Amino acid sequence: MIAAIADKKPRLGEGVFVAPSALVAGEVDLADEVSVWYGCVIRGDVGAIAVGARSNIQDMSVLHVSRGGPPCLVGRDVLVGHRAVLHGCSIEDEAFIGIGAIILDGARVGAGAMIAAGGLVPPGALIPPGALAMGSPAKVKRQLSSEEMARNQAQTREYLQTARQHRRLWPLPQDDRRR
Repeated sequence: MIAAIADKKPRLGEGVFVAPSALVAGEVDLADEVSVWYGCVIRGDVGAIAVGARSNIQDMSVLHVSRGGPPCLVGRDVLVGHRAVLHGCSIEDEAFIGIGAIILDGARVGAGAMIAAGGLVPPGALIPPGALAMGSPAKVKRQLSSEEMARNQAQTREYLQTARQHRRLWPLPQDDRRR
């Protein structure tokens, strides 16, 4: 479902897929070919949320912000795994957020970095570009190899292809396209 909240309407780029059971509401900007999977909630009711081109927000994930807090910014070609929570944080291009990870207000995940499944990135934390972080609270364990980074991006590209298939099954109503 795509919904306005007061005068705040989501803006959707070309080729966006939003699953019929997902909610995208309020001040949300989804760039070209973003996919928002089944059961997700992206709720821009008290602040801005932006997701960069070709990123995927997998099933049951939540993106939100705190009133008066920082926006939730997701870069290009980012994979956000199932049941992840991104709250008022910044995720840079080509990052990989594992299943069930939680990234809190003011935290920043650098370009190409990976947060392992179940990782908790506390408020204000900085995960450097290309780093692997895991645990609760998440700690940097090492730098990812070029092969690991390539594998992460391959998964992101696979989701892009899968989203194209699902978009044919569940096209957005004309009213929800390119706002």
